[in-house]
Amino acid sequence: MTDDDIESVLRLNADSVWALSPLDDEGLRDQRASAAFALVCEIEGEVAAFALAYAPGTSYGSINYAWHSSRFDDFVYLDRIAVDPAFRRRGIAGAIYDAVEAGARVRGRLVCEVYSEPPNVASLAFHASRGYREVGHLTQPNGHVTVMLERPL
Repeated sequence: MTDDDIESVLRLNADSVWALSPLDDEGLRDQRASAAFALVCEIEGEVAAFALAYAPGTSYGSINYAWHSSRFDDFVYLDRIAVDPAFRRRGIAGAIYDAVEAGARVRGRLVCEVYSEPPNVASLAFHASRGYREVGHLTQPNGHVTVMLERPL
């Protein structure tokens, strides 16, 4: 992810904010600076998807990151991923997960969370198909519940 990608990444995040948390320009720049992985997938010159992931020991202020940090010594936390609807069903999310999982292998696990109340059915099925297992639940500030997931690598 480069500075040239910021506008597209913010648009994708806004389009998927129902499954992600809000993000503004300053927040994205801060997150990129501390992220272990800040990736975009470009197709025909357009940002089709992006992902941000963090290793332990960063100052990232997410309650989900803190939850995983309190339970695991070593991990990579996949904070957010979004795929433009125009590019869905092309294997992009799987390719991004492949890349992040490969990078996380040295840390032994990739962790993340998915809304379970209300359920994000497609994301829950995607993670189950990739071998993610439930390691807990966390109630979010908005009252929604997330299932906390781990994939040992």
